Amino acid sequence: MGEFTVNKEKVLQALSTVEEPDLKKDLVTLGMIQDVEIGVNQVRFTVVLTTPACPLKELIRRNCVAAIHDLISPDIEVIINLTANVTTSRQTGPLLPGVKNVIAVASGKGGVGKSTVTANLAMALHRSGAKVGIIDADIFGPSIPVMFGVEHMQPTITPKNGKNLINPIRQYGIKLMSIGFLTPPESAVVWRGPMASQALKQFFADTDWGDLDYLLIDLPPGTSDIHITLVQTVPVAGAVIVTTPQKVALADAIKGLSMFRQPQINVPVLGVVENMAWFTPEELPDHQYHIFGKGGGQLLADKFDVPLLGQVPLVQGIREAGDDGRPAFMNQNEMVNDAFRNASEALARQVAIRNAEKVKTQVVEMDS
Repeated sequence: MGEFTVNKEKVLQALSTVEEPDLKKDLVTLGMIQDVEIGVNQVRFTVVLTTPACPLKELIRRNCVAAIHDLISPDIEVIINLTANVTTSRQTGPLLPGVKNVIAVASGKGGVGKSTVTANLAMALHRSGAKVGIIDADIFGPSIPVMFGVEHMQPTITPKNGKNLINPIRQYGIKLMSIGFLTPPESAVVWRGPMASQALKQFFADTDWGDLDYLLIDLPPGTSDIHITLVQTVPVAGAVIVTTPQKVALADAIKGLSMFRQPQINVPVLGVVENMAWFTPEELPDHQYHIFGKGGGQLLADKFDVPLLGQVPLVQGIREAGDDGRPAFMNQNEMVNDAFRNASEALARQVAIRNAEKVKTQVVEMDS
C-alpha cells in the first residue's frame, strides 16, 4: 500500500467536489458535512440531508466514497452516517415557533381527492422520518377526521405559559386539527367566512403543535376567505395543487394555481399532484384505463413551469381505506405506496430547493 497522509482538510477538500444534486452546490459549502473523524486508513463523517425523504441519499453516499477514493486514496475505508435536518422556510415569529414548513394543499374544484392526497402525503413523509401535522381547513367538507378514524374525538385543552392551548389529536403519528372537531359530525353548520377565518387563526395561534418539519393545510376547493387568512396569518413555504386529468378540473386548477402566483400573495407553487391519473382494477394490476383523460397534470405543470410531483392511480382500495379511517398508504398496496412515496419525496425535495434558493416567506400584508 502506498504512503499517504489523510487529514480533515483533505477530506473536506475531496468532499467539496461532491454536488448535492438538487441544490447544485457542493456538500461542504452547504454545511452538510459534519463530525469528520480520521482513523487508521479510515474516514468517518456524517452527511446531513435536507430531508429524510431524500430519494438521492444513496447517490450522495456513492459520490462521497468515490471522491475520497479518487482524490485521496482507494485504500481508505469510508464510513458515512446519513442523518437529516429538514430545512426551514419560515421567519421565526410568535406563531408556530417549532414548525419549519407550512405547505398549502389546494385544488381548483371539489371532488379531486385533495384530502386523500393530503392524508397520504402526510403518512408517507412521516414514514420517511419527518414530523408532520395536518390542519383541515376545508369548511365545506372536513374529511380528515373521517380518513384518520377520529371523527368523534374532541381535542383537549392544556394551560401553558398563561394561555389555554388546544392539543392536536394524534393519530398514526400525525398531529391533526380540523374544523370538523369543532362541530358534531351529524349537524350541518353554516360557516360564514369570518367565523371560519377565526377558527383557522386559532388553529395556528392557540394550538400546541410542538416541533414539526411539515404542517400541511388541507384548504377548501377554489379560492376563498380561508386562503387569504392563511397567507396573512403565517408564512407559507409553498403550495401543492391537486388536480385530476380531465379538462374541467384542469381549468379550475389553473385558477387555483394562479391565485398563489398573484404578486400580493406570491406563495411559491411547489408542484402538481395528478390524482385519479388512471384506473387500475385490483384484479388487473398491470392495466391502466385513462377514464378521465391522459397527461393533464403534466400539461398543467408544463404550462406553469412547476414539477409534476406525482401521479396517483384511481384504485378502489384508496377510497375504501379513507372510508375505513386509515389512509391507504398504511395498507401496503405496492402501487399505491409507490405513488405516494414518490410524490412525498418529490415534495420534500422541492421544499429543500425552495428553502435554499428563495428568500424566507413573509406573512402577506393586504388591505382588507
